[in-house]
Amino acid sequence: MRLTMARRDMGSAANTSEKPFKRAARIFIEYSPPHYGKLYCLTLERLGFHEIKVDDPDHYNFIRGDVMVMQPHKSSIAGHVAGYDGQKWISDFVQPDFWAGKKYRSERPQYAVYRY
Repeated sequence: MRLTMARRDMGSAANTSEKPFKRAARIFIEYSPPHYGKLYCLTLERLGFHEIKVDDPDHYNFIRGDVMVMQPHKSSIAGHVAGYDGQKWISDFVQPDFWAGKKYRSERPQYAVYRY
């Protein structure tokens, strides 16, 4: 039932002045996201996002609303998730680039990028 409500919310919100990136963030908060960033893939797919192929995130032209899900670096178990606002990647902080910090940047763990 929650999935149906989420999809209905996303569809009806498109007719209002709410921006897509803001709408996605609101839906994530309302529908109890996974505890770890690395677990967001299924949640995004259930909300209607689809995975896109990104071979080199350092040279890819992301668009506003893209969401990345990254596996953890070696000294972590959580992984990471962030959204692109059209200019920068944002999670619980504004990231300097696609990679969510020094360890992610040096280890470059597996990642997936989703688009609605």
